[in-house]
Parts: sequence; structure tokens; C-alpha cells
Amino acid sequence: MTRFMKWLGVVVVIFIAAPLVIVVPMSFSTARSLQFPPPGYGLGYYQAYFSDPSWLIPTWNSIMIATATTVLTMLLVVPATFALVRHQFRGRSIADLMMLMPLAVPSIVMAVGYYSYFGAMGIVHTHLGVVLAHTALAVPIAFLVLSANLKGFDRTLERAAMSLGASPAKTFIHVTLPILRPGLIISALFAFIHSFDETVVSIFISGRNAETLPRKMFDSIRQEADPVIAVISTLLFALVLLGLVGPRVVAALRNRRPRAQAA
Repeated sequence: MTRFMKWLGVVVVIFIAAPLVIVVPMSFSTARSLQFPPPGYGLGYYQAYFSDPSWLIPTWNSIMIATATTVLTMLLVVPATFALVRHQFRGRSIADLMMLMPLAVPSIVMAVGYYSYFGAMGIVHTHLGVVLAHTALAVPIAFLVLSANLKGFDRTLERAAMSLGASPAKTFIHVTLPILRPGLIISALFAFIHSFDETVVSIFISGRNAETLPRKMFDSIRQEADPVIAVISTLLFALVLLGLVGPRVVAALRNRRPRAQAA
């Protein structure tokens, strides 16, 4: 059984990593369209991406929108999570259900609803409209992560701090916040990634004035299958890999220094 699970794990890893084996080489291709295996290798499409405003502007838009979405999401989720997890009030179950509602509704339904509602408000094809739509979709994800951390929080630590004379504000800053910091960081990270990667709602809401990178990639592959898409995919994969491996490398270097000094 153990051997079977190991082989099953290997198969799953190969299945997940197989697209990378195709995408990364295609980003260095010299072909005029997406072609695998590439007929030759070069950096032409990397140069095309970093020198073309039609790609750089949507990239910057996605970064700005994802950052604003993350800030707004955390401003909404943190007090809402504390209220729903720690307090009992009338309508609490309904409020909890409404927080998770965007996860149960298909994205295309949400996109059509936002398009009609924001159209009446005059914020379709604007950065504000995209940020609000992405925030509504990111709130339930951040809420689930943070509420799971808050439910496992030992409140006796807060009571001990307040019994020693700490005010509620000092207790939150010096006791509650440091313990919940990993959950807050993960919630914010999920909100940022969800906004940066969102495509369906962006197609309906963004338009040319607030075009996001996923929408640009969708339009590009629908019209001409530009190989620059492979470049962007490779760069995003490299950033994710750096984010996963970088902290471990830094931690390993920090642990090696005391050992070297002791030796």
C-alpha cells in the first residue's frame, strides 16, 4: 500500500508539472506561434514582452488592482471575522452564509450581475469597478482562512494580558496580532493571487481602460496565439518558485552562519 501511494504521488506530480515542461521551452522559442517542440531557441519574445506597452500596461493594472483588492479585502474581512467568530447576535448565521455566497455562485453569473449593477453606477470599465468586483470574490476565501485561525486561538492569552493591566488595544497589538500574523499573511496572499488570476469577471468589467493581464492573455490567444503568453506564464511560475524556495534558502543560510561561527 505504501509503494502504491508513492507511485500515485509520483504520477500526480508528473501530471501537475507536465504543462511546465511544455510552457517553459516555448517561451524561448523562435517560432511565430505556439509550437512544441520549438524549432529554435532565443530571447526574442522576452524582449517583446518587456518592450511592448500593450503587455506592460495590463501587467501593471493587474498588480495595482490586486494590491487594492488585497487591502480592501483585509479591511472588510478582519472585523467581520472577529464579529462572526467571537460574538453571538441575531442574524449571525445569515451573515456567515452571505460571506461565503460568492463561492457557491458560478463566476459567469457573478460577472453578469456585476456588469449590470456596475453599469447602472457608471463604474464599468474602470479600475474601481474591477477592484470592487474582485474584492467581493476574494472576501470569502480570506474569511475562510482567517476564521480557521481565529477559531483555534487560545483566548486565555488575551485574558492574561488584560489581567496584567494591558488595554484591549495593546492586547490586540502585542498578543492577538502576532499569533494571527501567519493567518493574516496567508489571507492577504490568497486575496492578491485570486484577484491577479481572475479572468471571467475581468472580461466583463475591465474593458480597455482597466485591462488586466488575464484578459489580455485571453484576448491574445483567442486572436493570434501570441507566444508572449508562454513568456508571461514562465515569469509567473518563476515568481511562485522564488516565493516558495527563497524563504527556505534564507533560513538555511541563517542556520549555517551560527554553525560556522561555532566551528
